[in-house]
Amino acid sequence: MGLEEVCVLIPTLNEEDAIAEVIGEFKAMGFENVLVVDGHSVDETVSRARVAGAKVFLQTGKGKGQALKDAFKIIESDYILMIDGDGTYSPSEAFSLLDFVQSGQSDHVIGNRFGNLQEGALTRLNMVGNKLINLFFRLVYKVPLNDILTGYRAFTREGIQRLDLTMAGFEIETEMTIESVKKGLCITEVPITYRERSTGTQTKLNPLKDGSKIIATIYRMAKTHNPLFYFGVIGSIFGAFGFLLGVYVVRDWLNHIDHIPLTILTAILIIVGFQLFMMGILGDVIASMNREFVRELYKRK
Repeated sequence: MGLEEVCVLIPTLNEEDAIAEVIGEFKAMGFENVLVVDGHSVDETVSRARVAGAKVFLQTGKGKGQALKDAFKIIESDYILMIDGDGTYSPSEAFSLLDFVQSGQSDHVIGNRFGNLQEGALTRLNMVGNKLINLFFRLVYKVPLNDILTGYRAFTREGIQRLDLTMAGFEIETEMTIESVKKGLCITEVPITYRERSTGTQTKLNPLKDGSKIIATIYRMAKTHNPLFYFGVIGSIFGAFGFLLGVYVVRDWLNHIDHIPLTILTAILIIVGFQLFMMGILGDVIASMNREFVRELYKRK
């Protein structure tokens, strides 16, 4: 395996207690190209990363997503190994991910933390949230992945260049996964170890705030991949309100009480709901044709 072809990418923010050890493990394994993209840490993260032998640059703006987008623009290596700098992932498992991209079997490898989740690594709230988000993803995109929020991944540079990434925050992992699905990249999921956070490091993720953003991202991006689901949900809401309002109108009508304005509103809600559902069906056909076109296009290349 040509380690000179690999760039180890580590996004950081206030990881002074773990970053040197993480970099040291990669250096000991023979990885020379270790790149730390820092989100303007206020502790000793940057200095300790440099002392440990990593290249360091400061990201523009804020957020993990912005850090990764900045890094992907400057990385020239054929393969990218992404890992968090908080010590929760094991650098020794790097080859489990890299083998698939370097052998040409995959474009995007996802490390599944639930393959070997150590006690205390995730709180009960985070565990439930992760499970629900992954279930929602599988429901919408029909892809059997179990950990779309993992921070341990491997990519080919060509694969990364095909992704249109826009998210600046923690939604970036979700966006990378969905974009890979939409662009037809070959995705492989491998089990990895997820350890309890190193002493002194703190999670930057807010389970409720960031969790809601991730769910919104999954739903919003379904508009072009699974339009039937996207428009079907909205249409169902309109239709349900129309139906319930209609039940009320009909009940009063049977008692000789007329609600002309509500009758008109009921009809409008049901018609809009039906139209949205039909838009979803039409959009699903167009999306399927587009995926087939893109697949054939890349086969010819």
